[in-house]
Amino acid sequence: MADSNDAEYDFVPRELDPVETLRHSTAHLMASAVEKLYPGTKFGVGPHIEHGFYYDMDVPGTITNDDLPRIEDEMRAIAKQNLKFEHFLLSRDEARAWAEANDQDYKIELMEGLEDPKISFYKHGDFTDMCAGPHVRYSKKIKHFKLTHVAGAYWRGDEKRPMLTRVYGVAFETKEDLEQHLHLLEEAKKRDHRRIGKDLELFRITQEYGGGLVLWLPNGAFIRKQIEDFWRDAHLERGYEFLFTPHVAPLTLWDKSGHTGHYSDSMYTPMDIDGEAYQLKPMNCPFHIGVYGSRQRSYRELPLRYAELGTVYRYERSGALHGLMRVRGFTQDDAHVFCTDETFEAEVDACLDFAQLMYRTYGFPDYKVELSCRDSQDTSKYLGGDAIWERSEATLAKVLDRRGIEYTRIEGEAAFYGPKIDVKVVDAIGRTWQLTTVQLDFNLPERFDLTYVGPDNQPHRPIMIHRALLGSIERFFGILIEHYAGNFPPWLAPVQAKVLPLSEKFRDYGADVVAQLKVHGIRAKLDDSDEKLGYKIRRAELEKVPYALVVGGREAEAGTVGVRKRLEGDLGAMPVDTFAGRLLGEVERREG
Repeated sequence: MADSNDAEYDFVPRELDPVETLRHSTAHLMASAVEKLYPGTKFGVGPHIEHGFYYDMDVPGTITNDDLPRIEDEMRAIAKQNLKFEHFLLSRDEARAWAEANDQDYKIELMEGLEDPKISFYKHGDFTDMCAGPHVRYSKKIKHFKLTHVAGAYWRGDEKRPMLTRVYGVAFETKEDLEQHLHLLEEAKKRDHRRIGKDLELFRITQEYGGGLVLWLPNGAFIRKQIEDFWRDAHLERGYEFLFTPHVAPLTLWDKSGHTGHYSDSMYTPMDIDGEAYQLKPMNCPFHIGVYGSRQRSYRELPLRYAELGTVYRYERSGALHGLMRVRGFTQDDAHVFCTDETFEAEVDACLDFAQLMYRTYGFPDYKVELSCRDSQDTSKYLGGDAIWERSEATLAKVLDRRGIEYTRIEGEAAFYGPKIDVKVVDAIGRTWQLTTVQLDFNLPERFDLTYVGPDNQPHRPIMIHRALLGSIERFFGILIEHYAGNFPPWLAPVQAKVLPLSEKFRDYGADVVAQLKVHGIRAKLDDSDEKLGYKIRRAELEKVPYALVVGGREAEAGTVGVRKRLEGDLGAMPVDTFAGRLLGEVERREG
């Protein structure tokens, strides 16, 4: 059972970078601690993930977040023993005998999915686990870690299988990196859109009305309207035409588009309508194709740019649902551009320009770009031949190179109908979020036999670009909440200014200030409660109103307001019209 056995069977461990190796080893360390504290635990899988690791376990009894410090203490005690992570291989029969002797049912199922004649194991101290590695050499290398939370996870993601206990943790090479990440986690917790959404009465999601289905409350609906109004105006300026399309269509349409064959796992069960199978739409593409195909097109009409805020429905497992970030019904800010061979590069360019406008407007100056290509080892998952794919991928790379945009090429992440450019914005605390996608498609125009009449008076095939800037309104709204921590800029805020009278004597002047502000088109409200001024100011801060305007005797006499700006504090007294001009300037510039 030593490392020397590796050469005999030509075993080559997986390649991981040093931090991934450390995190993978920390998952094993945690599993060994759990085995000591909870004898009889059965183990599933324990991979490294971004920033950390998790392990799925069938634990006698329960593990809660309150138990994590005790598990951490046991992990540190084991790590200090400086145990060696030893690798060895067993034949399939020997591996099965080990699993049966140790009552490790999940490992038996895992090894049945392996084809190797020998099964790889790692051992440190009394703990042995089936694993391809690699690991750190000695346990003393594992120093800077933290268990973060406990969740439930169905075995192999199947809701019909047992629910296991999943314990998450983070691990880093240095104490400073760990502390910085833990600070980020605390900041992320404060910005959790689910909590802020409840506090500010923005949206509601409950099982009573359907998991993953969003009820937009008035405050959230107003912000959504602002987002959509800006989106529509910007599209009109860029030559887009708006569409409205159905929520369902015959299943035969989705067969023709290829979604049934390539996307069925994300689609709901068809419904019977007058003896014909209908399908809730997972995408808007076939409908936009239907609009294009409503009559013969000329090259003089192209490019045709269609846009729709179209609600789609996709199946998500209940365990994967997460506030606004993972829902079952959502509105895509969808667009499809039909263009010629001569114009499609320029249209991809224009889509990227448009995306950059959106990021600047919503306060995301930094972003990262990926070029998602098909899996060259398994082309059966994709529509179209090699020549089309090679041309599509080369074209997107050319556009990015010409613009001087750095990007990462991601193999196997293309849509089934074509390669795509994906853009991830960086938020206020350094997290990345997928927003824009620009997808090139030579396949669907072929499947739907789309044509246009060229200058030679002959039919030609258009090229189709699938494009979303924000991704979905629901998810983008969740990202905005967390990016701003609920402190929306004045142009988005449902209430832009709250007027706070010092006492009952000044309510009438406060009401007059509100009326003056409304004449300017400012969304203002009067707090005419009997509470003390300090309480009113605190309430306005909790409601995250951009401006609180204090009015008392001096202000009433001078026709001014005492201006307090959220996050900045007291700005002093100024005439009502002066304040209105200041605020309207911020709104016009869409300042954050």
